[in-house]
Amino acid sequence: MKGKSIFYRWLGRIFWLSAVAVTGYTWYYMDQAVPDRVSIIENEEEEFSFGLPLKATISSDSQEVALSNESNIPADQITISGRDHFSMFGGEKGSYQVGLKLFGVIKLKDIQVDVVDTRYAIPCGSPIGIYLKSDGVMVIGTGRITGSDGMEVEPAYGILKSGDYIEAFNGKPMNTKEDLIRAVSESGGQDCVLQVRREGEDVDISLKPVQGADGQYKLGAWVRDDTQGIGTITYVDMNGRFGALGHGISDSDTGDLVESSEGALYSTEIMGIEKGTMGKPGLLSGVIYYGPQSHMGDIEKNTNEGIFGTVNQQFKKQISGEPMEIACRQDVKQGPAYIRSNISGELKDYAIEIQKVDYNSGHKNKSMVIKVTDPELLELTGGIVQGMSGSPIIQDGKLAGAVTHVFVQDASRGYGILIENMICLLYTSPSPRDTR
Repeated sequence: MKGKSIFYRWLGRIFWLSAVAVTGYTWYYMDQAVPDRVSIIENEEEEFSFGLPLKATISSDSQEVALSNESNIPADQITISGRDHFSMFGGEKGSYQVGLKLFGVIKLKDIQVDVVDTRYAIPCGSPIGIYLKSDGVMVIGTGRITGSDGMEVEPAYGILKSGDYIEAFNGKPMNTKEDLIRAVSESGGQDCVLQVRREGEDVDISLKPVQGADGQYKLGAWVRDDTQGIGTITYVDMNGRFGALGHGISDSDTGDLVESSEGALYSTEIMGIEKGTMGKPGLLSGVIYYGPQSHMGDIEKNTNEGIFGTVNQQFKKQISGEPMEIACRQDVKQGPAYIRSNISGELKDYAIEIQKVDYNSGHKNKSMVIKVTDPELLELTGGIVQGMSGSPIIQDGKLAGAVTHVFVQDASRGYGILIENMICLLYTSPSPRDTR
């Protein structure tokens, strides 16, 4: 009897653990199946299907978003299950919410519905030289100094941190590393106060410069005030606003996103292509032409989803191609697509396959998995190489996204970003400096 009691006790535990596991997985599956955000065109009806394993009720909180299917009783609420199709109609432009409840009772999530006018942009695919100025002088590390007495010291150790931005020295603004070097040199070794931006917060730091063996006063910090590189312009809209890269520009030493609201685009010439191989990403090598005659536009934002700003007339004259409709996220699906690029010197569309789409990815710049299938591009680059980030992805005649990353172990495959994630950032996201 005792053995049976133990058996049934364990059987009960296994049952409840299994029930919890199944419930948890089902909840996770449904949360992933339903996008956090969708877009519909103003005064148009858009059809959806979520693929839910259980019955759920969708209700609209606004008269501007109308729901419809065979069960829209009451009028502001519909019931769906499985792959049932339903429609949403958007009235006036704006952002609204619809609620999703399991069995009409248990709240699963709220879905943001963006009602937008039909937007068009020109897919570019052109390599471009990028110059980005940091907001303040960025600290990339600290180091030892041989003092005038021959002793090694590290005055900034444990005081300044990698990723700090020095904004002022004794109240005087620091815009360049030359400004900082000059201010430290003129300090005469007196105690100073640095106004530093650290993780979005402003802090005052006291530090005493040390006189080096060369007679110059130093802080013992490695600093940088700009970064350069080659990337690809994704699109230019009808107002001359551009989006590029599909991911942010990070400092090569710290790995942190460069906090910047100022930069420029310059013409560039691709001089060579190093093909990607297993374990070693390839890259584009080229020359960036700096100067007024080569200036192509201005960078206003550096975000995790790309860089954004405005191109000038000189760049507009070089654009080839016609405006293309922007794909809503629900329009992007697994299947054939194209990468547009002129890395060969000629603007071409190269065949790819979209293997996976993650509408709710926490990493917005990794919301698609793509594979290059075009023999010509595979022969030219081996697939995706550094410098191709931002190459527009086109599917079903719409601008669907942009290339962002390459898989290190397979150069033919990589990640992409949904174009919606870039377009939203262009018009709504403040610069990192503005958010502090």
